[in-house]
Amino acid sequence: MFTFVVSKVDISTVKDDLHNVIMFIIDQTSREAKQYSQREFDQMNLGITVDQWVLLKIIEHSNGLSQTDLAKKSIRDPASITRTLDILQKKGLIQRDPIPNNRRQYSISLTTDGSTFVHKHMDMVSRHRAKSIEGFNADELQQLKAMLLRIQKNMR
Repeated sequence: MFTFVVSKVDISTVKDDLHNVIMFIIDQTSREAKQYSQREFDQMNLGITVDQWVLLKIIEHSNGLSQTDLAKKSIRDPASITRTLDILQKKGLIQRDPIPNNRRQYSISLTTDGSTFVHKHMDMVSRHRAKSIEGFNADELQQLKAMLLRIQKNMR
C-alpha cells in the first residue's frame, strides 16, 4: 500500500520555476509577439488575425497547397484550418479549387485581392519582425535560430 503526502505549494515558487522553464519562456515570447502584431493589425483595421496572416503567407509561398498540407505546414489541426479558410474565403482573400481526381481535397491559393493584401501589408510585418530582433547581432541570431531548431527537432 502506498501513501501520498500532499503539502502546500508556495505559488510564488511555482511562478519562479515556470519562468525558468525554457518552453514556458518560448511560449510567452510567442504570445507577446502575436499580441504586439495583433494590436497593430487592429489599429490599421486589417480585419484579420495574426493566425489568418500566417496562413495567407504560407499559401502565398506554397500556392496550390491542399488543406491537409496547409495544416501540416502551419502546425495546426485540420478543423481550425477549415474554419480559418472559410473566413478567408468569405473575405475574398483565398480560393479553393477542386483537385482533379480527388473529390475530398481542394487546392488553396490566394485570390488577386489576397495577393494584393499580402503585398500591401508586408512592410508592416517586416517592421514587426525587425523589432523582435532589435539589439541582436548576426552571430546571436544564428545561434538563436540553431537552438530553436534543435528544440523543434528534439520535440519530434
